[in-house]
Amino acid sequence: MCTQVFINLPVADLPRSLAFFKALGFSHNPQFTDDTAACIVISEHIHVMVLTHEKFLQFTSKSICDTSKSIEVINCLSCDSRAEVEDLVAKAAAAGGSIYAEPKDYGFMYQHSFADPDGHCWELVHMSAMPSA
Repeated sequence: MCTQVFINLPVADLPRSLAFFKALGFSHNPQFTDDTAACIVISEHIHVMVLTHEKFLQFTSKSICDTSKSIEVINCLSCDSRAEVEDLVAKAAAAGGSIYAEPKDYGFMYQHSFADPDGHCWELVHMSAMPSA
């Protein structure tokens, strides 16, 4: 059995968040989408649940992080090429996200980053080869 990953993120504006991820080329699963949550399909095994603040708070007693002042996590996705990394960063910026770090080329790995409209950080990496130990 292959484990699936569901990343749960609080969002201030659910329709804006859904439109943002669709602009990046991701689909959504309407079976797990309503007026309080949407399931973004990144891949067969990776999903992002964007939840209204009210819905998110049903799962925790802790407060939601103010992403303009703090970071709660950096989500990292692998890409098939350096061009795919750059394409997704450009789409994110055009769809209302922001670039939060300059690209980095480590030789074996290329990395670039964006923040979604709610300030959640995403890194994209393309690894051409794993470094030897």
